[in-house]
Amino acid sequence: MPIDPEGRFYEAARPIEVDGGLAVRSQRGKIGEQWWSRRFVDVLEDVCQPGRLARGRTYARKGQVLDFALRPGRVTARVQGSRPTPYQVEIGITAYDEEQWAGITAALAGRALYRAALLAGEMPHEIVDLFTDLGLPLFPGELDITCSCPDWGVPCKHGSAALYVLAEAFDDDPFLVLAWRGRDRDTLLGDLRGTPEPEEEPADPLAVEEEPLAQRLADFYTPGVSLGRLRERPARGATPPELLLRALDPPPVRVRHLPLVDALRATYRDLGKEVD
Repeated sequence: MPIDPEGRFYEAARPIEVDGGLAVRSQRGKIGEQWWSRRFVDVLEDVCQPGRLARGRTYARKGQVLDFALRPGRVTARVQGSRPTPYQVEIGITAYDEEQWAGITAALAGRALYRAALLAGEMPHEIVDLFTDLGLPLFPGELDITCSCPDWGVPCKHGSAALYVLAEAFDDDPFLVLAWRGRDRDTLLGDLRGTPEPEEEPADPLAVEEEPLAQRLADFYTPGVSLGRLRERPARGATPPELLLRALDPPPVRVRHLPLVDALRATYRDLGKEVD
């Protein structure tokens, strides 16, 4: 029988059914389809107790989460349990400040691939490494979870249910991951649009690696291509004498039942031989 924080036993009852709750789409197997939501679920399964996560998945699939709200560093949710009053869940992580986000934005703007993907509404997989290199991880390594229920375990099934609903919300909008860290979609994209596009210096096709003359005295007058390869180029094919006849539209004239062009073609070829 479960024990509350004050050491009292209480009977675990069935949760009150909810009409119109936020039920996750996945009714079996893994929750989360996109790589970023799967990464978040992997974090949950690393830091949370498996049994409570399993009960939380059941709650999430039954639609026991009534609603949730996300703001920088904090997610709040209401989860319907066995008591008439829904439980209040809070999930906290570190939100990065303006100075940190200025560095993040500058790093994103300096990578043409990341900048273009984000402006197109996509989340590049490599963005995780960029955040890590800055010492500001994108996904949390730990979570601060509280719930108003009497279960002392962290997270309880209500907190776990809210986490799974949040993971599927990340599926639908990857920018929620960034908003939880302190930068909403519109602000981030506005900042990226306001930064100049990174310019890649074009390669100079005429650039030659410089070497001191003293190092090339022995072969300074040596041809760059071996003499054996300097063969005479074959002559281009001669222009056919009847080229003009091919280029012009044939006149509607016949000579002895033959088109005029066909009758003239042999004459033009004979004239070409005489010129040669």
